Amino acid sequence: MEIENRDFMNTPPVKTVRFGGNVVDTLTKFKQGDTRDYELLKHQLTDPDIKDAQIINWLQEFRNCVTQLTKDHEQLVYAVLRLPWLKRSPSVVEEYLAFLSNLVSAQTVYLRSCLKMIVSNFTPGRIIVQEGDVNISDSDDDDESKLLQADWLWDLDLSAVFCFSTSRFLMPILCEKFPFMHKSARTLECYVHNVLRVSIFFPVLRREILELVVGKMLKLDVSAPHREIEEVEESAAAQQLASDGDQDECLFDMEDEEGTPRAPPAAVEHSAMAHPVAEQLDMLMCVMLAYVKDVCHENGEGPGGGGGHTKALYRDLVSVFDKLILPTHASCHVQFLLFYLCSFRLGLAEAFLEHLWKLLQSPSQPAVLRHTAAGYVGSFLARAKFVPVVTVKACLDLLVPWLHQYIDSQDANSATFCDVTLHGPFYAACQAVFYTLVFRHQAILEGSMRKGLSYLQGLNLERIVMSQLNPLKVCLPPITSMFAAISRKYQLVFCYTIIERNNRLVLPVVRSGQGGDAQPANTNPLDSFFPFDPYLLKRSGKLIEPLYQVWKEPSDCEADSPKTAGRKDPAEEEDDFLHGETPQVDAMVGITPGSYESQSQSPSSVGSPPVTFLHRPF
Repeated sequence: MEIENRDFMNTPPVKTVRFGGNVVDTLTKFKQGDTRDYELLKHQLTDPDIKDAQIINWLQEFRNCVTQLTKDHEQLVYAVLRLPWLKRSPSVVEEYLAFLSNLVSAQTVYLRSCLKMIVSNFTPGRIIVQEGDVNISDSDDDDESKLLQADWLWDLDLSAVFCFSTSRFLMPILCEKFPFMHKSARTLECYVHNVLRVSIFFPVLRREILELVVGKMLKLDVSAPHREIEEVEESAAAQQLASDGDQDECLFDMEDEEGTPRAPPAAVEHSAMAHPVAEQLDMLMCVMLAYVKDVCHENGEGPGGGGGHTKALYRDLVSVFDKLILPTHASCHVQFLLFYLCSFRLGLAEAFLEHLWKLLQSPSQPAVLRHTAAGYVGSFLARAKFVPVVTVKACLDLLVPWLHQYIDSQDANSATFCDVTLHGPFYAACQAVFYTLVFRHQAILEGSMRKGLSYLQGLNLERIVMSQLNPLKVCLPPITSMFAAISRKYQLVFCYTIIERNNRLVLPVVRSGQGGDAQPANTNPLDSFFPFDPYLLKRSGKLIEPLYQVWKEPSDCEADSPKTAGRKDPAEEEDDFLHGETPQVDAMVGITPGSYESQSQSPSSVGSPPVTFLHRPF
């Protein structure tokens, strides 16, 4: 013990004396009506200066009388559960876990309380900040030791407690303890990290845990649309550039003692997002992507291996996708979890495409989900570098014949006309085909131009474009324009006559009661979005970037005809194929398929080609 620097007047005495009897005697006296020792025991348990030896002594006594710790003694038990045991010596931790095991075995009424106590350690603790005479509780989420403390929790043997818990008990607690979205990114990261650790120890809960985490992430995702993130990041970059410029003006003529000019300080790469919600989402995406990678490499199983961990995780994520991600309109980043997982094995990518294809061509599915599934198919085929040309062609061999069969089913009806409400899935599938060809036509033509052209001509795209359903009128203008340029280049179909006719038939809508102001026509009647548009999050984007195909306008294709050149957005972005063309709409999270009203499904009930493009075993 250090004595030389000890302040006698301001240092409390070392606690070495225990007051009151043992726990068994205290409980007996309490039963007889004498509560003095009982209250003294509760008070001593809350003493912040309590020593490890005293805690161990009490825990051993509590273990010997757990059968007496009924509901009547819940206040005493809660005092024990509030002990800061994780900050103590390994002996205290070991004894505490033994006490928890005995307690939940003998008194299951305390199971929820024990689980809540453990889950409360998933996030950084709280500290008291003294400002004048006021104590302000603040989050200690910047303390790295807090994260290590929560991580150390998983080095302990918690199976004795968790083995009694099922989804019925644990999942409501995990939902209840999930930090509010206004908490710091660090707090959210700690909690999600530890919740995912629960799914590793208890795989039976993994699907429900993934639903919980992905659901929270989707709320963040739809709160930070692409355009808003871009505006905030551009503003922050401009401010940083101006600040760096001011520093350069001050430093450009500075010299050291020998007269040699000093070099300006090296530019620091800023990985943090300026948008606060995007920063939170970025941290959570880093955790989730690391989790996906670790599960797929568990027990030495590589990403291309045939073990069951990757397959099981894929099935769980697809279930979460169907329940939460697919019905959420205009999410920007969360769906890249499946994008990343599918990059590990071609069989996973093909299985995902097959799943989307079944949703698209099924007339029993709500029309809005079929629209979205088509958008996922087109965006995935266009953006995933790891999807080979043979798979792209196999998907086109499913989509295009289905479109022809749909047209056949409508030819008998002389009243067929362009109607998004009646033929929405058809138009969504057409747009997916056009979008895929815009991105992948060069890959199809590489190697053998003759064979590539023969394949594209065999798709008979002219019949689709010239049909009475007029898909070019419904598809997004940038897609229509680029597809027209490509099809003219390779003499597949001449689209400009139809485009010009459609432009003449589109009249501006005049707002009554607003001074007669003209509104531009709706350029997105399908209300479509492409889920794998450019990924904007900086940290997690480092894992997505090598897998992602950015838009590069073909040098041999001029996207605009003379009469449609005015449509092109003047902004020159690295990946601006749809920049500014897709309207920002209100996002909707977690809409269940049952809440959609099926829209005229009978015309869509055409025969579908069998799903045969998945040649590799999954």
